[in-house]
Amino acid sequence: MTLRTGGRLLVDQLVAQGCDRIFTVPGESFLAVLDALHDTPAIDLVVCRQEGGATFMACADGTMTHRPGIAFVTRGPGATNASIGVHVAMQDSQPMILFIGDVDRGTRDREAFQEVDFQAMFAPLCKWAARVDDAARIPEYVARAYATAINGRPGPVVLALPEDMLLDVVAALDRPRVERTAQGADADAMEHLADLLATAERPVAIIGGAGWNEAAGLTVADWAAEAGVPLAAAFRRQDAVPNDCPVYAGNLGYGPNPRLLERIRAADLLLVIGARLGEATTDGYALVTPEHPGQRLVHVHPDPEELGRTYRTDQAICAGMAEFAEALLAISIPPLTAGAEAHAEWLGWSTPQPRDLTMDLGPCVTAMREALPADTIICNGAGNYSGWWHRYWHYAGPGTQLAPTAGAMGYGVPAAVAASLRHPGRSVVALAGDGCFLMNGQELATAVQSGASMLVVVVDNGWYGTIRMHQEREFPGRVAGTRLANPDFAALARAFGCWADTVERTEDFAGALARAGSEPGVRLLHVKTDVEAITAGTTLAKLRG
Repeated sequence: MTLRTGGRLLVDQLVAQGCDRIFTVPGESFLAVLDALHDTPAIDLVVCRQEGGATFMACADGTMTHRPGIAFVTRGPGATNASIGVHVAMQDSQPMILFIGDVDRGTRDREAFQEVDFQAMFAPLCKWAARVDDAARIPEYVARAYATAINGRPGPVVLALPEDMLLDVVAALDRPRVERTAQGADADAMEHLADLLATAERPVAIIGGAGWNEAAGLTVADWAAEAGVPLAAAFRRQDAVPNDCPVYAGNLGYGPNPRLLERIRAADLLLVIGARLGEATTDGYALVTPEHPGQRLVHVHPDPEELGRTYRTDQAICAGMAEFAEALLAISIPPLTAGAEAHAEWLGWSTPQPRDLTMDLGPCVTAMREALPADTIICNGAGNYSGWWHRYWHYAGPGTQLAPTAGAMGYGVPAAVAASLRHPGRSVVALAGDGCFLMNGQELATAVQSGASMLVVVVDNGWYGTIRMHQEREFPGRVAGTRLANPDFAALARAFGCWADTVERTEDFAGALARAGSEPGVRLLHVKTDVEAITAGTTLAKLRG
């Protein structure tokens, strides 16, 4: 029961919970925390350039560690900037804690300088939003924040910290490290699942989502390979299992293999493991409808509130992914041939075919697959450019894809910074469109300052390409608000202290990639493309037609 300031007490609780890195844009509202961090070598303080970048980094860090990524921002403008990362962490089901320095307790409810009611603001965006008014209760709040962020469906927590509270000197007991509560699969439910699988003729599993980790991924891959059940990855969860798994069937979401969609529609049993079956994965709740007539649906999820929320289920199983995967090994069915057939279809779909283009991204992805290690971490934000990697990149397994299912632009560069710092010996690639990059390109400064080693690929077609695509589909020829006047991205990267090169022809990409690989630190390739090749599978002219 030593006397400590609220700031010191808070930092001590983070150390006790295993926090070793904080992402921040500093603010005067939490100076006491910054002062405590000055004497805390156990925590690496990463100084970012915009709060959205900081929370994207924290979200990505939580994805990789399965412990909450930690961000600190100041009140008002800092918190509103940071909100995008909270939204992504919630929709992506990733653990994160955002601490917000707040107005002092004596000026609350006067619309003081930069005052916002953060509990009201963040309540729809996170699992729990609270304000800590008593410094002696900091250990309680931090322990609860960790427990909330990692249990059930993982997600973000927001805690507001009045600046005068952080200066209070109090006596308090530290709380021990919080761990995720084990969630074993119910034996009766697994027995029913075994019966359903035994009578199914065309089962398909949809994998990914909440609580998915390496143990779950490898175990499910082994079971599915033996059973011959096709494994379809939920939107931007392609690393749930190694893609060389002999029954991996590809990904759902935007631009999937039509043959995979046929398999999903024809399935008589859908085994959904961890995925929420959100709008992107289900093509607007149309590929798999909430009532799914003619199909039986088994939904496995760690959050009971998710089960039965949207979809009628024939069997709901509330369990952790690793625990469910272990229980799944006890179920044996006569081997099916569908898994191998689906994998062969995916291999054909994920092999680029030549297109008559000056810059064809398909062969560029192939060049990256040949040059980079299999366990390269691919990070991307939102935009049509990502579709080439979703289709053609082969993910090595859990922890090799950082991509927001929330569809947020600007995620790729901050996520790559977090990945490089978390895994300094790994190859890390940030992918960004021209619009996507300029939403958080300032974090190149953070990358250089932090000593990150990463490759950034900026795909520049001079447009907000996804919106242009939708315009041409819905209002052919009537284009408005999507043209972009871009800087020289290579020159911009050099101004940040990065190595950079510009690539305008397909045949020049492999050489530029090799040169980038021989350079240390942060490297950027500015890849110029034609907007006419709007996706890996179609053109604007075809859309207009």
